[in-house]
Amino acid sequence: MSTIDRRHLLQAGAALTAGSIFGIPLDVAAQAAKGGVLVIGSTQTPRHLNSAVQSGIATMMPAAQLFASPIRMDKNWKPQPYLAESWTLSPDNRSVSLVLRKDAVFHDGKPITAEDVKFSIETIRDNHPFKTMYGPVNAVTISDTRTAVIRLSEPHPAVLLAMSTSLTPIIPKHIFGDGTDVKIHPRNGNPVGSGPFKLVEHKPGEYIIMERFDRFFLKDQPKLDRVIVRLFKDSSSLLLAFERGEIDVHQAVTDPRELERVRKTPGAVVVKGAAPAIGPLIWLAFNTKSPKLADKRVRQAINFAVDKQYILNTILGGINSRATGPLASGSPYYTGDVEKYELDLAKAAKLFDDAGLKAGANGVRLTLDLDAIPGNADQKTIQEYLKVSLAKVGVEINLRQSPDFPSWARRVSSLQFEMSLDSVWNWGDPVIGVHRTWLSSNIKQGVIWSNTQSYTNPKVDEWLAAAGKEMNLAKRKDLYKQVQKAVVDDCPVAFLYEQTFYEAYAAKVINPPGGIWGQTDGITDTTVKV
Repeated sequence: MSTIDRRHLLQAGAALTAGSIFGIPLDVAAQAAKGGVLVIGSTQTPRHLNSAVQSGIATMMPAAQLFASPIRMDKNWKPQPYLAESWTLSPDNRSVSLVLRKDAVFHDGKPITAEDVKFSIETIRDNHPFKTMYGPVNAVTISDTRTAVIRLSEPHPAVLLAMSTSLTPIIPKHIFGDGTDVKIHPRNGNPVGSGPFKLVEHKPGEYIIMERFDRFFLKDQPKLDRVIVRLFKDSSSLLLAFERGEIDVHQAVTDPRELERVRKTPGAVVVKGAAPAIGPLIWLAFNTKSPKLADKRVRQAINFAVDKQYILNTILGGINSRATGPLASGSPYYTGDVEKYELDLAKAAKLFDDAGLKAGANGVRLTLDLDAIPGNADQKTIQEYLKVSLAKVGVEINLRQSPDFPSWARRVSSLQFEMSLDSVWNWGDPVIGVHRTWLSSNIKQGVIWSNTQSYTNPKVDEWLAAAGKEMNLAKRKDLYKQVQKAVVDDCPVAFLYEQTFYEAYAAKVINPPGGIWGQTDGITDTTVKV
């Protein structure tokens, strides 16, 4: 059997050739590891690798390998021990006591203690864009070196879900607690972790190499020796790499033509509806602070001018479903009793007229910039469709492209946009993934996927606050129904579709992640057959 050590892997250089990793034949690299090397392909380039202060799959997927969370959620949405060997929820639902495993250490060998849990949760509460995820946390107290108690100001129906992978990475206080702003800490791109894999090399925009952490607290896990994330500029090159066998996992197949090609790839296994907790929604976001879009009638008019069924059936090939509001249809709190904004050009024209936007001599009422997340072929196609369709109601669209994800994120989060296609997800419970977009208190410039539309409605704030502490299912449903109706009427975004996740694996991948978080959970039980 051929072998190759870490030093040789790194010295091989950064060349990515067909059937190889950095110039090393894939079969040779895989034979170097008893569990094999798993190569994951993605078009999402992370800003950094610290998911304590950054949301999004681009960061959260590799971070789930680098960091452990207190608990994990199984495929039935039930909490299971992970870094915490046990936990106790108080009878009044106002505190959770976590007991850590005694043998857990960080990748630099220092013990993981209750102080690190306290530091991590308070850092997430104060810096993560999912502001409401830990909004009720007053403090985290320390009972002993292995016991941390999360103290809540009010009941938190999603607190255990919030403590699962990769929403709550436990980060080392001795690294990140040095007084530097954690959001811009120099170790975010090269962190010391607590998870099943440790970082070998991160070359932004190209690859992330992680290797098995031999002192991981779960016996005989992880089973893989290496996980490599290869980053591609576009979905076409990603698909070609999968077809050639250069990568083992295609993280997200969203184009129907590409899905058909993947299904024809010898040995490929396609998983539909992977990571059900994520709840991806794709929408057209409006900057409500822009003078051009401050009047909701203008936003509603644009919404009525967009043919969602055309997008679903013609552009997307019928593999996704309609989105009608801020909650995905799989949520127990979803309601379809809202305005659907079906195509109606006459209604759109009247709303524009009522808002004082009459068509000029050239037929143009309004000119707007339209952005999209780079590297996403669907969004680029929808961009082009919107330019044509909105011209029919006198809206002239200037299509703008960003060179990479961080550039787009900076543009949108700093309100340097008018409209943008966006992909924002529910993340299991509305408290975690939905409140962040609509609460006026979560308008945070510079933080992507907070309330980047600058949406404000006092009644919505009130309903969300009540739903965030309501433990009764029926009462929560009623509160979220009111939220959905109000948000859809205010139209800070035009809801387009719910994305169905299709993941593709090479046949040699054994036991891929199958829980509610998919690959954003720790890849601990997966192996690669050589």
